[in-house]
Amino acid sequence: MRWKGREKSKNVIDRRGAKGPAIVGGGILGILVLVASLFFGPDVAKLLQPVAQQQQQQNSRQTVGKDDEAKEFVSVVLRDTEKVWTKILADPKQIKKTRQYKPPKLELFSDRVHSACGAATSAVGPFYCSADEKIYIDPTFFEELRRRHRAPGDFAAAYVIAHEVAHHVQHLLGYSKLVRDRRAKSSKIEGNRWSVRLELQADFLAGVWAHHIAKTNGRKILEEGDLEEAINAANQIGDDTISKGRLTRDHYTHGSSKQRVKYFTMGFKSGRLADAHRLFEVNFEDL
Repeated sequence: MRWKGREKSKNVIDRRGAKGPAIVGGGILGILVLVASLFFGPDVAKLLQPVAQQQQQQNSRQTVGKDDEAKEFVSVVLRDTEKVWTKILADPKQIKKTRQYKPPKLELFSDRVHSACGAATSAVGPFYCSADEKIYIDPTFFEELRRRHRAPGDFAAAYVIAHEVAHHVQHLLGYSKLVRDRRAKSSKIEGNRWSVRLELQADFLAGVWAHHIAKTNGRKILEEGDLEEAINAANQIGDDTISKGRLTRDHYTHGSSKQRVKYFTMGFKSGRLADAHRLFEVNFEDL
């Protein structure tokens, strides 16, 4: 992906090095629960307390410089998402009721952070908080993506950012509230299924974003192998792959690797926002 020297977003807030609240999370299950909790709004500190008592770990990371390549990369990708979603939400062929896109803020942090959804450590990975309409990222995650999750490449990292922005789009369009309401009235297993639908839709929307990048600026931005990098990243962060088979399908909150690849690829081929609604119309077993 060609990103150096390109236009950057003005919505990136760099707070790396700032002292956040002391909260500890650990283990695969703890991370999965925390990600779901941050998005759907419970008090994260209370929810993670049993995990914290069992696994007292502290992440000690060196603060990255304020004007480094990580910040530039994130700012460029975020700007790409702003351009694409501004255009899509203003296009009557894409959405019945057009609207002005309100982009999210993206906050860079190190070690730990406090959002309107609660406190979290870097172990959580990137997340979106609808309560303050912010995306939170510790840039060291991209190294984790490359080494631990075996998903190298700039476009793999760009896919992750696009996925979090997609959660913001879902928030603006009312899908997030729909799922919160359905989860509140559902059993735990059924609630997990609604969470999976929302996450797979975010993968679809990330694919829609990639479609428009390729269509409008493909030769200037994309390089050979970029799409494969994103697909590999989607495959490596499925619930079954991350948990190494420790979670059953009923406990998935983000979808299997196969599902995540499927819906990102479908979004890339479609490029249509309207098609994203189909994830809420088909039977869960058919996803």
